[in-house]
Amino acid sequence: MPGGSVWVLVLVLALALPSTGQQSLDEAKRIMNITPVIDGHNDLPWQLLKKFNNQLRLPEANLSVLNDTHTNIPKLRQGHVGGQFWSVYVPCETQNKDAVRRTLEQMDVVQRMCDLYPETFTCVTDSNGIQEAFQSGKVASLMGVEGGHSIDSSLGVLRSLYRLGARYMTLTHSCNTPWADNWLVDTDDEKPVHHGLSPFGKMVVEEMNRLGMIVDLAHVSVDTMKAVLNISKAPVIFSHSSAYGICPHRRNVPDDVLQLVAATRSLVMVNFYNTYVTCSNTANLSDVADHLDYVKKMAGAQAVGFGGDYDGVTGLPTGLEDVSKYPALVAELLTRNWTEQEVKGALAENLLRVFREVEKVKKDLQGTAPAEIPIAFEELEGSCRTSYGYTSGAGTAQRLPPGLALVLALVLLLSELF
Repeated sequence: MPGGSVWVLVLVLALALPSTGQQSLDEAKRIMNITPVIDGHNDLPWQLLKKFNNQLRLPEANLSVLNDTHTNIPKLRQGHVGGQFWSVYVPCETQNKDAVRRTLEQMDVVQRMCDLYPETFTCVTDSNGIQEAFQSGKVASLMGVEGGHSIDSSLGVLRSLYRLGARYMTLTHSCNTPWADNWLVDTDDEKPVHHGLSPFGKMVVEEMNRLGMIVDLAHVSVDTMKAVLNISKAPVIFSHSSAYGICPHRRNVPDDVLQLVAATRSLVMVNFYNTYVTCSNTANLSDVADHLDYVKKMAGAQAVGFGGDYDGVTGLPTGLEDVSKYPALVAELLTRNWTEQEVKGALAENLLRVFREVEKVKKDLQGTAPAEIPIAFEELEGSCRTSYGYTSGAGTAQRLPPGLALVLALVLLLSELF
């Protein structure tokens, strides 16, 4: 055969065969048809508040055609999203003001999403519900409270949010609560207050374990991370954080904490925000895969998940511009020799395993009574507060400053003697 003809034949054969990239993408979609992605954090409810004041029936708010967000129904379908923790986020400026009311409204909008689009979303509250949603081809919709300020330092509010469907709570956002330090105390912007958790903060974690609510450590300080990982009876998650070893941003998870993640069977759901991926304004899909690789190397394949932070960030990597792009990231992992089982773990099975272990701890603690001791009144902030229950009634002495409690005890002793 003449030399020119040989090259023509080689070219024809090359064009006829699928590229390695296309093969990986096809394989990714095959896997995701069996095991769709459960993403740890999406801020679409916040966008619905900002754009439409939560009026879902406005024509421009239709989730089938909404096109100026990272998330809509067609994109979720293209992205093979089978489960989503919707963030019921309210900003830190609501702390000591209307945080509880605002949080309830965001929980309501998630529930109304499920009601308005029942063919797409089904609101669920447990691991079995996620599996059932997978089988029915719907997006299992769960709620994550993003910031402990949403409970206004009240165990009663925490329990009420759980009963209304909240299944994780991020202990802080980018502000301290009266009981936990946020990530900014690891920078020059803020000073530590609690050096992790206050005694009441530890009680919050214990109550979350008892309830079966997942503890989320995205946004908290390193001391808070370590405190929780050392006291929680159940595995925890980082719903949208990346690896500090690749990008040394204080929102990311450092290596020594990744070791605790491995030891506690916990989970890091990698964030896609450029600033947390490359510590710069630009990134690409491969950079995100580097973080997934790193968490896998440091904490094990069982510790990896996806926490895109879509609709909550302003800069996303090239190739991961919206929720439709998850298959491309899975294809990248396959080209890096991740096994099918490792990929399925990162997509959904690792999160389901953590959720089941949280539910098991709840079952084990069924006989444990709810915590009742409130936070000390002097630890609360804000001027618009009443003091009912703090000035009289059972348990008052427990909440008095130690010096005053001692004085009162001496007065009582002297009155008995004389």
